Amino acid sequence: MAAGSIDILGIGNAIVDVVATADDDFLVREKLNKGGMTLIDEPRAQQLYGSMGAGTVISGGSAANTIVGVASFGLSSAFIGKVKADETGAAFTHDIRAMKVRFETPHAKDGPSTARCLVLVTPDGERTMNTYLGACQNLTPADVDENLVRSAGITYLEGYLWDPPEAKKAFVKAAEVAHAAGNKVALTLSDAFCVDRYRAEFLDLIRSRTVDIIFANQHELRSLYETADFDTAVSALREEGILAAVTRSELGSLVVSREQTYAVPAYPIEKLVDTTGAGDLYAAGFLSGLARGASLEDCARLGALAASEIIQHYGARPVVRLSDLASQNGLSY
Repeated sequence: MAAGSIDILGIGNAIVDVVATADDDFLVREKLNKGGMTLIDEPRAQQLYGSMGAGTVISGGSAANTIVGVASFGLSSAFIGKVKADETGAAFTHDIRAMKVRFETPHAKDGPSTARCLVLVTPDGERTMNTYLGACQNLTPADVDENLVRSAGITYLEGYLWDPPEAKKAFVKAAEVAHAAGNKVALTLSDAFCVDRYRAEFLDLIRSRTVDIIFANQHELRSLYETADFDTAVSALREEGILAAVTRSELGSLVVSREQTYAVPAYPIEKLVDTTGAGDLYAAGFLSGLARGASLEDCARLGALAASEIIQHYGARPVVRLSDLASQNGLSY
């Protein structure tokens, strides 16, 4: 790797999470889509926050969580995302830099406040997210540091970024710059409801080779191909001829390419606490292995290991060094 270069760059929504427990009756009363992510405005965020129980405040954001995981695996990493110059934005900046992630996106001086996501965790460990995007929506192509993108072996983009129009342009610019430099671009589909909104556009990103690597869970994949049958969706994905990793909760994951499909089991856990960030950390492990030249099966094992760590505690950031955890489990990368 050239001097000054980084392994993996993430571009996504810079969000601070407020995580609280809730029962299914609360979700019904508040008309929330269990297990999904709903975009909300600031008045709704204030109303829902007032109705929630006591919450834990943790920096989050899908791609940001992944990049923090990458750093925890010991790789060099960077993140591009928009926060406001406010207290919440300062907390996000402190947290991600404390993990040795390079984060230099200029803070917004005016406009909406830093984004926050209200995460409700039910007793079964499922998480329901309600996101006020705030300053995230003001990410523009001008925020994409072209030199930073050129220096990154893999640029990782989150599907949630496809919601705000200017952020969408930033997404496409980053992909073009990365490919011009001979680097790879990865995309996570983020959420089945997100896929419902942008199915045709996501398929075009795959088929136009705007992206090289896809991450999805089984629900997102079925939504992408509009089928209730998982095997049918996997067959359709295989025909795209793209590298993909598909997570299936306790059933583990599949690594899919046109030539081969690998099934890799999940790691056993002692207790499921909170599934928030499971897919984000799976991507962290997979990408870390890929950046270091590990086999695709070992990439999936690293992903499964990181996901197993994150679901055994609240919050979407690891509480142990993932590089140490990998060593303890005999995984080299």
